[in-house]
Amino acid sequence: MKCITVEGLPDEPLAAAGLFHQNWLDPIERALVSGQHAVVTLPTADHTHDEWRSAAAAMLARKHTPLRVNLVAGEGKALDSVVEYLARAPGVTGHYLKAD
Repeated sequence: MKCITVEGLPDEPLAAAGLFHQNWLDPIERALVSGQHAVVTLPTADHTHDEWRSAAAAMLARKHTPLRVNLVAGEGKALDSVVEYLARAPGVTGHYLKAD
């Protein structure tokens, strides 16, 4: 499973969504097109980012079925635990998860 770490997103949700699609969508799709499952890690953000992140996860998963792709926000051991879980969870795809 390919782990892609997204960095440098602005705090404002619309700007963050735009920058994500402009700078990070291509590397994520290249990993999926090459046949690798992917987990995309994101910095933590407040609830105003939930909708665009959930939509991105769902659309990527639909487009690249049967490969798995999930987005996870968090840091440290909590993030590592979720990433490890997803590597062993063959039925989980298209989700945005928050690691606490």
